[in-house]
Amino acid sequence: MFLRELPFWLALSKISVLGARRIPRLVEVIGSAEKVFTADMDALVAAGLPAKVAAVMVAERKNVDPLRELQRLASAGFDAVLVNEERYPKILKEISDPPAVLYYRGDFTALDHLCVSLVGSRKATAYGKAVADRLSGDLASHGVTVVSGMARGIDTAAHLGALRAGGRTAAVLGCGLDICYPPENKKLRDKIERQGVILSEFPLGTQPKPPHFPMRNRIISGLSLAVVIVEAAERSGALITADSALEQGREVLAVPGSINSPASRGCHRLIKEGAALVESAADILATLGALSLVGMKDEQQNFTQTQKNILQFMEYEPVHFDELVACCALSAEALAVSLLELELVCAVKKMPGNHYLRV
Repeated sequence: MFLRELPFWLALSKISVLGARRIPRLVEVIGSAEKVFTADMDALVAAGLPAKVAAVMVAERKNVDPLRELQRLASAGFDAVLVNEERYPKILKEISDPPAVLYYRGDFTALDHLCVSLVGSRKATAYGKAVADRLSGDLASHGVTVVSGMARGIDTAAHLGALRAGGRTAAVLGCGLDICYPPENKKLRDKIERQGVILSEFPLGTQPKPPHFPMRNRIISGLSLAVVIVEAAERSGALITADSALEQGREVLAVPGSINSPASRGCHRLIKEGAALVESAADILATLGALSLVGMKDEQQNFTQTQKNILQFMEYEPVHFDELVACCALSAEALAVSLLELELVCAVKKMPGNHYLRV
């Protein structure tokens, strides 16, 4: 049945005046996607479409060939899941406007596991990226699927952290799957497809336009039990995801930053309004009632005394190598060796300009 109906669901998703709510309702009333696609004006109006909307649909469908849409999807190596299929994510189906069609490539079963979203500013600070990387890595190592939007900044760091931990991650796009946005994330996207899944409600060929991203954000939160805002300025788009999460009954958590940092003011506002404060992946799991401290990374575990001494002089802001030499009373050579060791266990990260960041 689904194979027979799939071309017509794909075709209906191409009609600009339809969408997440109208397509399933029309299919339910008229009887099938094929019947909806071929229905005349009177039948569409009788099914609840306003006359002007029905007229636009009738005009637009003349340029849409259902079989061609199916062939285009298959030849590009993508697949699709319909909202009335059993394998459609149950948690996403609970929201008020689940996507009628989810286009995807990769392992769709990654969404069957506990999902947590990590999102934040595109103009992220070094601190924000390091925190996103660490949190997502720790979550992924505990079997959580990390969901984000593959945007620049925090989203990218969240995906990378999950991938480096050998875990699963899902990227929800604000464009068609045949378009890579932002273009510099092509390699990241390829890795996500191999180790997770990319998905979108937008048909192939859909460009990344500004109105698409709030729509994308409701899917990010809808797939997840919790949404963690890692870094967000006062007017950050990530706060839209937080609003969607609250409307959907999801947990909203936020990472604090420096009181002097404009990049964290959105997070601080969320915390003042009742969002749970996040310092570690354990905080997130505890909020969800899924806490398992066994195996959680202990900052002091297995560190030598020299490494512990170095870390105590490092705040969670970049510190210059020369400053560490002065503070730690080590030779430059000995410090370089210890910092490299700390990098290898992901306790510190080397930054531009010979700075180091504790993570």
